[in-house]
Amino acid sequence: MTYRHDAALRERIAANLAGFSAEALPDNELPGAAVAIVIGADPNGDAVYAFIRRGLGLRSNPGQYALPGGRLDPGETAVIAARRELHEELGIALDSASVLGVLDDFRSGLGRSITPVVLWADGRHEFVPHPEEVHAAWWVSLGELDHPESPRWVDDPQADGPVARMSVRGEWINPPTAAVLYQFREVALHGRSVRVRDIASPRWTHR
Repeated sequence: MTYRHDAALRERIAANLAGFSAEALPDNELPGAAVAIVIGADPNGDAVYAFIRRGLGLRSNPGQYALPGGRLDPGETAVIAARRELHEELGIALDSASVLGVLDDFRSGLGRSITPVVLWADGRHEFVPHPEEVHAAWWVSLGELDHPESPRWVDDPQADGPVARMSVRGEWINPPTAAVLYQFREVALHGRSVRVRDIASPRWTHR
């Protein structure tokens, strides 16, 4: 399945997010973080989203597959942080009109509250990856989120519950990124109210 990058898709996603009451986690001792689900267009006019592999030299989760994002700076909102991180990591600058909405906060294995921010990028955008923070970056077809086996639920004896994995570019991606993509698919694309707070993250992501 493919999704066209057009006004109808933008309106559909914005309406679904507006009708969804995103849940925020209470403040904790660790700084919050934000990730950007940025929807762009491929050369054929189909909808795609930005996906990265984190820098191999980073201290936290080096080489992990993820969405663009990072910690909130003091005084920042999640929306501002997501736009800033997108620009810093991939060189894509989007204004406030690009924001379509937010999803539930997700608690990472480190105890950090991650807020997913959905952004719309008009036209095509070329990546300019940050040489230290981003090892690789791709535009991924939005239709891949409807993979018939996603999410794949896995019992992990070292996790606090079932782990949901999503298929991205032929790889099975773990939470927290998988949980965020799963909720985005259900809520933003299909208008279904789904919560992901009980999805566990593998122990190796707790660093």
